[in-house]
Amino acid sequence: MSSQNLRLLGVAAAAMVALAGCATSPSPGYSTAPAPSYGGSNATCYDCGTVTRIEQVAAGSTAPSATGAILGGIVGAVAGHEISAHTGGSKGNQNVAAAAGAVGGAVAGNAIQKNTGSAAYNVYVRLNDGRTTVVTQKDLDGIREGSYVRVNNGRAWAQ
Repeated sequence: MSSQNLRLLGVAAAAMVALAGCATSPSPGYSTAPAPSYGGSNATCYDCGTVTRIEQVAAGSTAPSATGAILGGIVGAVAGHEISAHTGGSKGNQNVAAAAGAVGGAVAGNAIQKNTGSAAYNVYVRLNDGRTTVVTQKDLDGIREGSYVRVNNGRAWAQ
């Protein structure tokens, strides 16, 4: 055998010994136990905890209550006036159409604003590791103060 082959054989043997040492046992402080699952066990769920407080908050816009009616009225008046003007209505008909559009737009704008202002809930959760988090969601799905929940995707889920 040539010296180059012996050197290559020596390097290969050293690499195999090094790799075999890595595969034997874990370093102290590490466990070979399987990773924890979220099967409902309180001790292994890092995003689980207890609901400490629930408060109802208004969702959607914080605009004054008349804003929807006012904006709807303006849009309705302009739309009524323009439709009447483009269909050949007289000046009097344009004014009547603008007034009717304003009333219709105000009613529609008020209804739209009421529907977007539905309630939501801030759910305060004390997680198993001591952290506290708050999620805002539209419904509680049976969650109450003291409920054990999992926080996932910005929502608390009863466990």
